[in-house]
Amino acid sequence: MASLEVADVFRQFGPSYLDAFGDRLLPSHRRAIEDLVACRTAAMGGHVYRCEGCGKHFHVYHGCRNRSCPACHTHQTQQWLDVRTVELLPCPYYHVTVTVPAQLRDVLRSNQSDGYHLLMKAAADAVLTLCRDPRYMGATPAVLAVLHTWTAAIDYHPHVHLLVSGGGIGQDRASWREAKHPFLVPVRALSRLVRGKFQDALKKQRPDLEAHLPANVWTREWVAWCKPWGQGETAVLDYLARYVHRIAITNGRILAIDEHTVTFRYKDRKQGLWRTCTITGHEFMRRFLQNVLPKGFHKIRYYGLWHCAQRPQRENARRALLLKQAQPAMQVRIADTPTLETASDDAPGVTCPYCGSHHTKLLGPLPPGLAPHAARASPADPF
Repeated sequence: MASLEVADVFRQFGPSYLDAFGDRLLPSHRRAIEDLVACRTAAMGGHVYRCEGCGKHFHVYHGCRNRSCPACHTHQTQQWLDVRTVELLPCPYYHVTVTVPAQLRDVLRSNQSDGYHLLMKAAADAVLTLCRDPRYMGATPAVLAVLHTWTAAIDYHPHVHLLVSGGGIGQDRASWREAKHPFLVPVRALSRLVRGKFQDALKKQRPDLEAHLPANVWTREWVAWCKPWGQGETAVLDYLARYVHRIAITNGRILAIDEHTVTFRYKDRKQGLWRTCTITGHEFMRRFLQNVLPKGFHKIRYYGLWHCAQRPQRENARRALLLKQAQPAMQVRIADTPTLETASDDAPGVTCPYCGSHHTKLLGPLPPGLAPHAARASPADPF
């Protein structure tokens, strides 16, 4: 029996969810429902293969490639990691997290494009401002910002993860300066600076939203957190694989689906224990869809030395660090990147779902259409 997937939830509860809430759905949410329902089914088309071992024919359907789909982003992540590897600086890195107070969540959920953009920029600008302070680093580091909007139980919880290099280019635009403290920058100062930058940006660009927020949003402490993440390529790739293309919930966490409910598991971070949660199918879809980003929104952004305009300076710094450490130039090899489970949908020589043989032959394309006997590839989607 095939394992359960998020797409199975959408296929079962999607029609009734659209009947109940379709007139209020955002275009990005409707598109996500349509894509996940069709993902890796005959509706997407695919290819027909023959196993050279057992002689049986089977078909493999295309994925929907929606960025919210838990079955489609693995190969994309691998390609992205390969490209990012050449940009890594051989230095220590820090992981910074910035979270908004609960009073701001409804505003962000209702104004995602503007709200998320201003939040990510405020967080990155605050980190850069403090790092440029001579008391802490006195230099411009490389900053990668990633937006997340969920908790482990897929409740709404917008926050920004930032990967920050533990060194940067000094004000003379020539020297390399390292962080002076193990905590990179003081988190209390970071919290207040993010809050102030976000408030100023909101007043300028969306005064209508700022005027309706409670006053204590701008006086209470925002949650900011920072810790050393490791040294060099291995630590950074571990971070990237863990955070950059993560979505609200993966297929492996779906435990059961019945006529009315969905049961999934999640990690209780405070207790360090795995727990289960059972909610209605519609509630599961609501929680999942509130984490679907607007079309065209970039949830991964680059600042400081990782900004495209700073590429020459970044490369000069990278070469200087490699010479200083007497290390050979870093080479991009697939073996250096984290092992990922899945290959391209269309790759020849896929595994036979009947006998497990890797000796398979691509016979030709399978046009999009209705499945003759099954929703998934035969006998179950091998991916």
